[in-house]
Amino acid sequence: MAPERLSVVVTRRLPEVVETRMKELFDVELRDDDTPMTRDELAAAMKRCDVLVPTLTDQIDQKLLAQAGERLKLIANYGAGIDHIDVSTARQRGILVSNTPGVSADDTADMALALILAVTRRFPEGIRLMAEGKWQGWSPTGMLGHRIAGRRLGILGMGRIGQAVAARARAFGMQVHYHNRKRLHPDLEGPLEATYWESLDQMVARMDVISINCPHTPSTFHLMNARRLKLMKPDAVIVNTSRGEVIDENALTRMLRAGDVAGAGLDVYEHGAEINPRLRDLPNVVALPHMGSATHEGRIEMGEKVIINIKTFDDGHRPPDQVVPGML
Repeated sequence: MAPERLSVVVTRRLPEVVETRMKELFDVELRDDDTPMTRDELAAAMKRCDVLVPTLTDQIDQKLLAQAGERLKLIANYGAGIDHIDVSTARQRGILVSNTPGVSADDTADMALALILAVTRRFPEGIRLMAEGKWQGWSPTGMLGHRIAGRRLGILGMGRIGQAVAARARAFGMQVHYHNRKRLHPDLEGPLEATYWESLDQMVARMDVISINCPHTPSTFHLMNARRLKLMKPDAVIVNTSRGEVIDENALTRMLRAGDVAGAGLDVYEHGAEINPRLRDLPNVVALPHMGSATHEGRIEMGEKVIINIKTFDDGHRPPDQVVPGML
């Protein structure tokens, strides 16, 4: 008799190749549509499966974990960020948590550079001008932006993504500066020609571009608050491809409207899809729908990591990407 296969519930639609492979390996329950599960649906799923595969849209907090059945032993998150999962409570209940680190670093770094270019060279304004049929032809002073070569880039968070942003920025001739919980080892810092700032305030006040690349944790919530945003130079721009909660969105909106900050490139927002309309409508803001990691290759690799974590767990070993409370 064949051994009983793990029961796996997936909360969102995944790339077809990933879903097909899951069906080959596990007793998997896939989502019929791509809408997020309700809390009641999540609670029910956690009672009937061995492994839950959630995404960042699923808030798995202490109250929800209290409703989990004895059967649930692994939450194999589809994504690197785990701020939507109460890892400590899961661990107390004997539930392991894994994620998919490193997969989206290059894709997200590409998007960060695209946003830096889009804001500094005023791409959205040019696109809007063409779409509305208002372009009257080339002019020596028309649509002037700034070159990014020689400009100072301050990276907030120098993990995998931050380092990938730094490498791309160097290729464009930018000067790389960074603030991080810990200074990088010289073997990493040297090739990037990156300057470390122990004081975030001092770095922010001197940069032409700020790139947010740190996770959302209690210590990074509103790290770029109103006081710190006011330290930015009036001609500086800010780009966020990490987590929206790191920036005080209302304060940023006020400063952009007042001209105290030159522009912003945003792929994430403090309240998810509920974007401040006063921010979205500004001509000096490039707003994207959280698509920093949205490549076919990246999303398939994320799925492959999820499968490896589940299969390793099923074989009686620790998932290679197990998350330990306090590690992020």
